[in-house]
This record gives sequence, C-alpha cells and structure tokens, in this order.
Amino acid sequence: MTRQELFTWIRQQYGTEPEYPWHDWNAVLRHNDNNKWYGVVLEVSADKLGLPEAGIIDVLNVKSDPLLIGSLRGQDGYFPAYHMNKEKWLSIQLGKTELDDAIKDLLSLSYELTAPKKRNPKSSALCRFRHSADDFIVFIRK
Repeated sequence: MTRQELFTWIRQQYGTEPEYPWHDWNAVLRHNDNNKWYGVVLEVSADKLGLPEAGIIDVLNVKSDPLLIGSLRGQDGYFPAYHMNKEKWLSIQLGKTELDDAIKDLLSLSYELTAPKKRNPKSSALCRFRHSADDFIVFIRK
C-alpha cells in the first residue's frame, strides 16, 4: 500500500484528510471530532530504521496495544515507532503489499484507541446521598 492508496482508504473509511503541519511530505491523520492523531505518515531514511538499503522510505506510525507491538516488532516491515513513544506506537513500512491487510487492521485499532471516550450518563454522578431519619446512606456508582 502506497501513501496515496492509504490516504484514499482513510478518506473512505473515516472521512478524514491527511494534514501537513510541517509543510513537507510528513502527514498527520487526525480524528475530526477530538483532533487526536491516529496515524502519522513519515518519510524516513532507511538506515535510521536499521535497514541495509539506502534511501528514503514511507512509514506509517500507529498507536497500538503494547503486547501487540512487542509481538510485531522485529518482523519484516515493523519497527519501533520512529519519533514517537515506542511502547504505545509502532512504525509500519508502506509499499509492502503483503502488509496491506495488517496496515488496515492496525490503523483501525489505532483509530479506536484514540477515539473520544464515551461517557456513561450514570457514571457522571459518582455518588448520591440520601438522609433518612435514622441513617445516612451513600450510593457509589462504579
């Protein structure tokens, strides 16, 4: 999957457009409602990722579960997150067709992990007090 194919897919899937805050080719993928990043597409020198080839490659950084990151890191096409928290983010090399489905799955997980938290209306009241003639009762909602 190339960066353009990725951008087409995220437009269709999430209705978001890549943003270019640094005025170069590096793009941020954000939620429309909370502006949190769910992905970053970066041009990175291959040697900075420990690859033997020279040149610039595109990578996608996604947020993920630390256990999943640990199991993927070290496999072909997966790297510790470039320029991000390496425990919670993972870099995936773009342009490897065998990773296309994994990229979509991991990007979907990242989108969910960075989505706004839904509040439970019952949990907004942590406790309620009622006083009767003989006792004082505390209701705690968890």
